[in-house]
Amino acid sequence: MRASWRTITVLSVLGVGALVLAVFALGVGEYPVSPAGVVEVLTGQNHSFDQVVVLEYRMPRILLALVIGAALGISGAIFQALTRNPLGSPDVIGFEIGAYTGALVAIGMLGGSYYTTAAGAMVGGLITAAVVYSLAYKNGVAGFRLIVVGIAVGAVLSSVNQWIIIKIKLQQAITASIWQQGSLNGLEWGQLYPVLVCVAVALVALVAIGPQLPILQMGDDAAGALGVRPERARIAYFVVGVVLVAVATAAAGPIAFVALAAPQLARRLTGAPGVGMVSSAVMGAFLLLFSDLVAQKIVAPAQLPVGAVTVSVGGLYLIWLLVIQARKRQA
Repeated sequence: MRASWRTITVLSVLGVGALVLAVFALGVGEYPVSPAGVVEVLTGQNHSFDQVVVLEYRMPRILLALVIGAALGISGAIFQALTRNPLGSPDVIGFEIGAYTGALVAIGMLGGSYYTTAAGAMVGGLITAAVVYSLAYKNGVAGFRLIVVGIAVGAVLSSVNQWIIIKIKLQQAITASIWQQGSLNGLEWGQLYPVLVCVAVALVALVAIGPQLPILQMGDDAAGALGVRPERARIAYFVVGVVLVAVATAAAGPIAFVALAAPQLARRLTGAPGVGMVSSAVMGAFLLLFSDLVAQKIVAPAQLPVGAVTVSVGGLYLIWLLVIQARKRQA
């Protein structure tokens, strides 16, 4: 791995910032714990009730925010690199909407327990990805065509989702609406372990694929000349990216705009010529943890779903990104 001093500095600052946010978040709640008390718990010097609150009740949420944020950041980096477009994000292309469709089907048919909903979201995201890829394929998959097809499929699935909500029972519809917002509220250690395993397997597969993504960004002809099989490598990255966003959506619901914003923010801060997976992962983890902390505090003692915060911040970012793209075209 090669990295500039600027990249190392940015990643170090983001890592330290995420650590500080984590310590602060572990102490936030109806039972407050000071940052010093949190540090004492983490270092084994505090065995009072603070230990139960910090380690049993709050730690899973913080770790899930970091892991899910990193997964979304990596997934966004993969799809933005494959499409060579800053709008090539899994939430824009429609994979998160497809995961929501799968979750709705699971809620309506199987009752809506956590694991059945998560499984439905996984299956829905993967099926949606297969449909989008098949419809966008024509002697290969062009990035712009993939985005347009994904937006169209996402629009169709949004209508299907509304129809399902109308048809299912009232209590199931309420459950689906809450899950749709994307929330880390109430997540425990039991939800953390499957996410860790799935993300770890996806990362191992990503390492096994090798550093072919930057070569794919040079174009299929150049990639072929350098010994890379473009379509085979593209499908491999595509599957890993879909698995990562499906795992994140299955665990916490569709959390919008993190996958869109994290790679581009990381790229601008590091000054890298292309999106980087490590920097996108760190930025995604920081963004989601920060958004979740805002969601807990902005209307305290009530807690907002973290998806409501990321949508608000991400909407502003998307407007800014569109303005920047329009100015570049005019220039």
